[in-house]
Amino acid sequence: MNVLHRLKRATAAEIEAALEDAPSYSAVRAHLATMERKGFIQHEQDGVRYVYFAATPVGQARKSALRQLVNTFFDGSAAMAAAALLDPKSAKLSKEELDQLQALIEAARKEGR
Repeated sequence: MNVLHRLKRATAAEIEAALEDAPSYSAVRAHLATMERKGFIQHEQDGVRYVYFAATPVGQARKSALRQLVNTFFDGSAAMAAAALLDPKSAKLSKEELDQLQALIEAARKEGR
């Protein structure tokens, strides 16, 4: 998704070329087919090539991916995910990032979440 958001439109070969440590071309195409089936991307045909593009805005895609990650690895608990991010042994958060997180928590409290 990051590649498609960055390139706007790309073929499977262009996506493969843009990926660091890319899987095989067949694996890229299979993954694109899965993402299209799930509604994350779409394609248009250009001659014999498929040109893919994101069907969801980057912010929506990030939220969806994060929700999936939290559900898969943290039993749906945003607090557990945040705690893992804040673990001083694994996270290197700057003062600005910590301030931003604190502001988000305060805003959530005001909204009654």
